[in-house]
Amino acid sequence: MFNEKITQSLSKSSFIRAMFEEGNRLKAIYGEENVFDFSIGNPEMEPPAKVKECLKKIACSEEKGMHKYMSNAGYDATRKAVSESIKKDYGYDVPFSNIIMSVGAAAGLFVTLKSVLNPGDEVVVFKPYFAEYGFYVMHAQGVLVEADCDEFFLPDIDSFKSVITAKTKAVIINTPNNPSGAVYPKEVLLALNDAIRQAERKYNSDIFVISDEPYVKIVYDDITVPCVFDCFDKAIIVNSYSKSLALPGERIGYIAIDPKIPDYQLLVNICIFNTRTLGYVNAPAIMQKVIQYAYDAKVDIDDYRERRDILYNHMVKCGFSVKKPQGAFYLFVKSPVEDEMEFVEKAKEYNILVVPGRGFGMKGYVRMCFCISKKTIQASLPKITALAREYF
Repeated sequence: MFNEKITQSLSKSSFIRAMFEEGNRLKAIYGEENVFDFSIGNPEMEPPAKVKECLKKIACSEEKGMHKYMSNAGYDATRKAVSESIKKDYGYDVPFSNIIMSVGAAAGLFVTLKSVLNPGDEVVVFKPYFAEYGFYVMHAQGVLVEADCDEFFLPDIDSFKSVITAKTKAVIINTPNNPSGAVYPKEVLLALNDAIRQAERKYNSDIFVISDEPYVKIVYDDITVPCVFDCFDKAIIVNSYSKSLALPGERIGYIAIDPKIPDYQLLVNICIFNTRTLGYVNAPAIMQKVIQYAYDAKVDIDDYRERRDILYNHMVKCGFSVKKPQGAFYLFVKSPVEDEMEFVEKAKEYNILVVPGRGFGMKGYVRMCFCISKKTIQASLPKITALAREYF
């Protein structure tokens, strides 16, 4: 009766959302203060003061036409602000006309994939990766292809070379990475570009790098995130303000297209067309106004660093194997048993909610999100200690 492919996909739906809903169920039974939900990247932190000030100013504004349609690409003033922020952060010039405001990074990714893929084209992702990529690619009539990572959760270039075919059309990278927190160094990105160039020559093809960057502002310990426009020949940035401004419910982001891409103006026009015809029409008007004036604001990174250190240090102290994240706000923890689903169920007995690694393409791990409150993290430590005693 209904769409068969989507019906089948329901059984593979996000482990993240499933654990989030399980957390809500447990909170209703045991009380919110007695459930330790590390499942979803839903920042507890409030947006920066500058964002709230902008919202108040916009709400009180007498400016006419603030809620009317604008260009499907977004307000020119907002696009110029984004262009300036890229220039400020990376020293790279992307004309504002190459910026398309999007309904968050999810919509930006889907618009981009629909703009570059033909039916049957392949999209390579590196493990571990955000689970929803597979659904975005499916809806764009593409085929998701997995490549391995190395022991540091960085792209394995040899694995990448082994999965490239004549049908490869795009590569999605995510740095800082969700779920591992790894930041891909410039030398790895340049090596990846070399491999892409070799494949393009071999197959006489074009391969686009789509960089999913919602965590690009959330990095620790003086780590620098390389600009993908400096590393790749055909790069497209998809970004979101959900994490850097703690606005996940507002759905505001952008697509930035490198002017080095041959015939880039056609790609820009296709992305604008898809923004409209896929039903997004345009990014939310009020949030575009906020970004115009508050694009340089960000959440307190030191606060996230403190939360990371509290949780990471305790996990290591308890005997868990985990690499210290360089960015984002997740720990990707090695399961103490081969089947991480068994560990997930055991953790639930202690009212600890974690996400199984198979949801990110890597069995044997679990993801823990530390953007929850410090109070919750601190309260969880005795429970984590008790859980660890089951294994160590």
